[in-house]
Amino acid sequence: QVQLVESGGDSVQAGGSLRLSCKISGLSVNDHALGWFRETPEKAREGVACISSTGRTIYYADSVKGRFTISRDSAGLSLRMYRLKPEDTGMYYCAADYTNGFIRCADFGYWGQGTQVNVSS
Repeated sequence: QVQLVESGGDSVQAGGSLRLSCKISGLSVNDHALGWFRETPEKAREGVACISSTGRTIYYADSVKGRFTISRDSAGLSLRMYRLKPEDTGMYYCAADYTNGFIRCADFGYWGQGTQVNVSS
């Protein structure tokens, strides 16, 4: 059974930092593209950052470029978030795709339950 478990969400002030982690079990992590997605009540889920199985292909949403860093290892996935803004508020989900690469940072196959990030101004 594939499981993705996120942690690290918190409430912080604008300008602060957080690190999200995702532990993955039930699949060979090194064979799958991984990603972070976020969702709010006002906005549909969007891809924040995605990384191929080799780490050679990385995508960042324009809104987080230069502030967020995605990384992976054999246990799972991390997202370092710096200079946080109120618009970064949302539920953050870790996801794994069925394949080792991705064409779009969207519609991955396996999902975690999410971890909440709240950024106040």
